[in-house]
Amino acid sequence: MSDTWTTDHIPDLGGKTILVTGANGGLGYEAALHLARKGARVVLACRDLSRAGTAVDAILSRHAGASVEAMELDLANLASVRSFAEKFLASHGELHVLCNNAGVMALPRCETLDGFEMQLGTNHLGHFALTGLLVECLLATPGSRVVTMSSTMHKTGRMHFDDLQLKRRYRKWEAYAQSKLANLLFAYELQRRLETRGVDAISVACHPGYAATNLQLAGPRMEGSALMERLMGHANRLFSQSAEMGALPLVRASTADDVQGGEYYGPANVFETRGAPVRVSSSARSHDAESAARLWDVSGKLTGVRFEALAG
Repeated sequence: MSDTWTTDHIPDLGGKTILVTGANGGLGYEAALHLARKGARVVLACRDLSRAGTAVDAILSRHAGASVEAMELDLANLASVRSFAEKFLASHGELHVLCNNAGVMALPRCETLDGFEMQLGTNHLGHFALTGLLVECLLATPGSRVVTMSSTMHKTGRMHFDDLQLKRRYRKWEAYAQSKLANLLFAYELQRRLETRGVDAISVACHPGYAATNLQLAGPRMEGSALMERLMGHANRLFSQSAEMGALPLVRASTADDVQGGEYYGPANVFETRGAPVRVSSSARSHDAESAARLWDVSGKLTGVRFEALAG
């Protein structure tokens, strides 16, 4: 394979079912577009079905023969996660790739319907529960993958196990960094458990670098800060790469034949902010197996999802 990976390297995905969370826009939409173009059956799992339907129409307008559908999923609501999993399993016999892509960033403090801090609840706990509810389907599909989206911000993250929901002190960027570190701890711990069971499935992680999406604007909008929204918009235009480029690490991790379990992909250039997707390194904290096992246990207790198929 060439040193510079592009969408031309995506293999034929005919017959594969790929689920992408948060695929109505941004990175998820761009990834879904490429995956559908190469023949995958792509499920767009989104909180807003209307926007998801618009995304489906946009993909079909570019690739008329694509197999793509929208399903409702709110990662900030465990009842919605369970309902989605039940409906997916009832209508799909296989799952080749689960792309845990959806996320929120730097929000003012708020909570999910289950009382979790919103960034940890959406970015990590919702995806933890979703993966656990679909794990039997993944294990029954030869060569399946779970791909989890993180961020370079994980490098500043710490797990606050004594105050995981950050009720005593909340700082929005600290909360975001914790959630992105949690994504990597989960991805690596899942890989360890898959290896222990000796199953034909892998867990991989990725990050988009600095990619221009609505993610950067949601926090300022929630805070009612028009100034910060404008500043973030200007920063996106001046310094970021496109959402299409930002999606490539996710696409490579999801499809490339040379990807191995436990790997982490991100952009190649300018401190991993932009460029073609390559294998990159993550922080020492993200590889702390003791923290990962602790987070796994806590996440199971909080969500009620136990990954029975990987137990024992």
